[in-house]
Amino acid sequence: MAENIVTVNIVTPDGVVYDHHAKLVVLSTIDGEIGVMAHHAPIIAPLVIDEVRVRRVDKPHHEDSIAVNGGFLEFSNDLVSIVANSAERARDIDLRRAEYAKQRAEKTIKVAEQKHNIDELARAQVSLRKAINRINVSSHIN
Repeated sequence: MAENIVTVNIVTPDGVVYDHHAKLVVLSTIDGEIGVMAHHAPIIAPLVIDEVRVRRVDKPHHEDSIAVNGGFLEFSNDLVSIVANSAERARDIDLRRAEYAKQRAEKTIKVAEQKHNIDELARAQVSLRKAINRINVSSHIN
């Protein structure tokens, strides 16, 4: 059984966010969604703002959800390493704070569009994607 297991590590500048053994990890790269299982070919890929789903070994019918705000995936020797600027497990997300961040980003987008401020608009759109990702992931608490 151990031969079909990968170790999953998600690290941010603040430290380790997630460290478990898994049968399957599903994540979104800039080229689309991929699933990684044991013995997958080595890969390095940039990630987009999205959910990382982990099917754990110790809980076969359980899937952990982690909100990842971009970063990089490296997989080799059955080790999934994700390095991200920020990441939060579903159980750790403050939904009220995420919803407030979404509202704030939406307001900033409106102002930036009115002022034709392209840089501010781009930053606000990224903030909005992050907030929506956190809101979506928070609903996946098992």
